[in-house]
Amino acid sequence: MIPRYTLRDMGAIWSEEARFARMREVELAVAEAQARRGLVPGDALEAIRDRAVVDVARIGELERTTDHEVVAFVNQLAERVGPEGRFLHLGLTSSDVLDTALALQLRAAGERLRTDLDALIAVVVRRAREQAGTVLMGRTHSVHAEPTTLGLKLAGWAFELDRARTRLDRAFEETATGKLSGPVGTYSHLDPDLEAEVLGALGLAAEPAATQVVARDRHAALLAAIAVAGGTLERMATEVRNLQHTEIGELGEPFRAGQTGSSAMPHKRNPIVAERIAGLARLLRGYAQAGFEDQALWHERDISHSSVERVALPDATILLDYMLVKTAALVEGMAVHPERMRENIERGLGLWASSRLLTALVEAGMARDAAYRVVQRAALRAADERRAFRDVVAADPEVTSRLGGEALAACFDEAHLLRNARAVIERLDRLEVPAGVRG
Repeated sequence: MIPRYTLRDMGAIWSEEARFARMREVELAVAEAQARRGLVPGDALEAIRDRAVVDVARIGELERTTDHEVVAFVNQLAERVGPEGRFLHLGLTSSDVLDTALALQLRAAGERLRTDLDALIAVVVRRAREQAGTVLMGRTHSVHAEPTTLGLKLAGWAFELDRARTRLDRAFEETATGKLSGPVGTYSHLDPDLEAEVLGALGLAAEPAATQVVARDRHAALLAAIAVAGGTLERMATEVRNLQHTEIGELGEPFRAGQTGSSAMPHKRNPIVAERIAGLARLLRGYAQAGFEDQALWHERDISHSSVERVALPDATILLDYMLVKTAALVEGMAVHPERMRENIERGLGLWASSRLLTALVEAGMARDAAYRVVQRAALRAADERRAFRDVVAADPEVTSRLGGEALAACFDEAHLLRNARAVIERLDRLEVPAGVRG
C-alpha cells in the first residue's frame, strides 16, 4: 500500500524485514525442536541462533539467480551461519515456512486492528450517550420519515462495529494456523509431534489436514470480514457526508484551522475524510473477491495465490487500520448542529405525524384502508400547498369527527414517538470497551 494510507505500526508488520524475521523465527523454532530430538547438533543450534541474521539486500541478490525466494532466504542465512548452516530448513518445504510465518504476521495485524476497533467503538459509544437526546429527522428513501435521535443513530453504528469486531476476531483466529507437514501434507520428513511442539511454541494452531499449504478458505474469510468491516465504516462515513449537504447541514466533518476545502472556492468545507473512507471500502471489497479466487488451488497446491496474497493481505489490513483510525477521528471531532436539525424538522410541516394519526383513527373505529386514504390525502395536500399538516387535518371533518382536540394534539407529540429511544442507548452497556481505551 502507498505510504499515504500506511500507518507506522501496521506498515512495520508487513515490511520485508518483518516478513523475513518471521520466517527466521519459524526456521529457528524447527531447529530447536529438532535439536531436542538429536536431529540437529547442539553446537549447530548455537551457531544458528547466534549467526543466522537476515540480510534483505543479500536475499534479493541471491533470488535474482535462484528465482526462488525461500531458497535465497535459506542460502543467505546459511552463508551467515557457516558450515552449521546445513542444518537449516531440514525436512521443511517452502510453504511450511511461508504459511507459518504468514500466520504470525496476520496475528500481529489482527492485534493491531483489534486495538483500533476497541478505540473506535469507545468513541462511538461515548458520543452516542452524549447525543442521546439530540433530536433529528429520520429519513427513509432520503425522504423525511419520523424523528429519531442522533444518539440512536450512533448506537446503531456501535453495535455494527461490535459485530465487525467479532467477525474479525474469529477470522484472525482461523488464520493463526501453520503447518510443517511437508510437500503434500503427509509428514513425510517431519513427524506430527514436532509440528505440534513448534506451532504450540509459536502460539499457532496446526492445519489438521494440510496439502502443501494451509487451506485458503481461512484467508478468504478474513478478507471477507475485512471488507464487511469496511462497509460498516463506509455506511458511517456516507451518513456524515449526506447530513453535511448544504441543504441539510446537520453534521459536519472536523475542519481544522488552516485547512483548505477547495483551491477555487474558499467557502468550501468538504467531507474529504468521509469520502476517502467510502472510496477505500471499495478496495477492500476488491481484495475480498481476490481472496475468494484463491480458494481453488490445483491439486495439493499451485502458486496462483501467492502473488495475490502479497498484495491483498498487507493492503487490506493496512487500509482497514487507516480507515479505523480516521473514522475514530471523524466521529470524535464531528460537528453537531441541533439548530439545523430542528429547522429541518419544522421544514417537514409535521408530516412525520402521519403514522401516529393513522393509528389514532383506526383506534377510534375507522377502517384502516379508509383511515390511510384520509391521512394520505391530507398529507399530500399539506406538502403541495406548503401548509402545516396539523392545520390541514384540524380542518378535516373526517378526522375531527373521530378525534377531539386533545387526541389530535397527541398525534403531534414528538416526545411520545421517542419515549423508548433511551432503552436503546442503555443497551450500549452490553458492549465491551476494554479498560484504558480512550472513548
